[in-house]
Amino acid sequence: MPTPELPPPAELCALVAAAADLCRRPLRHGVRCQESTAAGAPAERAAEALQECCLLLEARDAAGERLPADDLELDLYPSGVDLHLTLAWCADQDRPLLWHGSHPVWLRGDSGARCERPAAGAPLEALARRLRALLVGG
Repeated sequence: MPTPELPPPAELCALVAAAADLCRRPLRHGVRCQESTAAGAPAERAAEALQECCLLLEARDAAGERLPADDLELDLYPSGVDLHLTLAWCADQDRPLLWHGSHPVWLRGDSGARCERPAAGAPLEALARRLRALLVGG
């Protein structure tokens, strides 16, 4: 079974933003690619780049005011025949990060050691589950 392919970048960003808006209410999100494929790159390279990508989820309150402390970095990458993801807060690299494959695992930001889910972790787990369901069907 091949690794699931990610949707085109614009579609992927819209899908991630909608999922984040739902799972992290009342925050609103804009999503952009951290690294983009260079213009004029071969189609094979562009497709390959979409198998591993890093997205920035920029948070805003209901009035549209930016909330950089709530920004997240989402990494999507293949592992075997599965798609895994990590979610981390951009503003504080010492906060725990979430790895999600077949189940959620919280890791300390400073050492990578396993840790308990942080108080603000439930919405991130919900977002990870939703994204996996949308991108790989489970």
